[in-house]
Amino acid sequence: MATILRLGSIEPHAPLMRIPLDDQLLYKVMTVENLLRSVTGNYLYFNRVDSYPDYPNADENDGRQLPKDQPANTSVRFEKAPDFSAAHYYDQSRARTYACCFSTQNTDYIWNNYGNGSEKGKVCVVFEFGKLRALLNRALDPEGAALLYEGNVCRQIFDVNYGLVNYVDWDSHRTNEHYLSNPILYTYIKDATRFCEENELRISLSAIGIGQFALRDGTLIQFPPSLQLGFDFRDAIANAAIREILFAPEADSGFLTQELSKLRIEPDPVPANT
Repeated sequence: MATILRLGSIEPHAPLMRIPLDDQLLYKVMTVENLLRSVTGNYLYFNRVDSYPDYPNADENDGRQLPKDQPANTSVRFEKAPDFSAAHYYDQSRARTYACCFSTQNTDYIWNNYGNGSEKGKVCVVFEFGKLRALLNRALDPEGAALLYEGNVCRQIFDVNYGLVNYVDWDSHRTNEHYLSNPILYTYIKDATRFCEENELRISLSAIGIGQFALRDGTLIQFPPSLQLGFDFRDAIANAAIREILFAPEADSGFLTQELSKLRIEPDPVPANT
């Protein structure tokens, strides 16, 4: 496949997304330790959708083509690359797509299923969607953003999109009855039976699923299992993109408050009330 140069775009697939209102609150449960790592490292953590860790409620089909779509996708070939099918294209797109996940509801489900296994307990960072979206879109503008890859400063190649997940019957649902689907759709589809209680909104970063990306010396870029997107938590709190931090009853709120104060962050952690 050819080496390509394609810069990322801001919300190029918004017409395909179900996007909530700007004042929608988003809930992200994580361990106290992971929150502190993100704050000190100034990043939001994104997993590649085909590389989620092996934990009990992980979705092994995240971003995968639907079973009913697979036959048609496999049958379609590219004229200039007859050995490369639409199914290959979707698989390669999946391997270049990352997601950061939130819930639109503060429920027992997210508290019970996420942020487990921590000595210091778990917290929930509450974001306001519209303000978070504005911060990230400014940060990812390809005119000013850069990708740091193994010490090399590269152009920003990822499209950013935002959308609510569509929960479907995984075994029977189809998206390609009339024409091939945009690969981003698979990033926003999950099995209703297993995951509808997540009430998920996700932010995706995706690179085009054809060709290869290369450094100036010809070295091909490999897409790691996770990405750290630069994100200033102090700025997000000051701009109310982060509304509050909720903590679980067993969380060490004193430790969290002390560590955040060292970073000149003084939010008042609030007990969770789900």
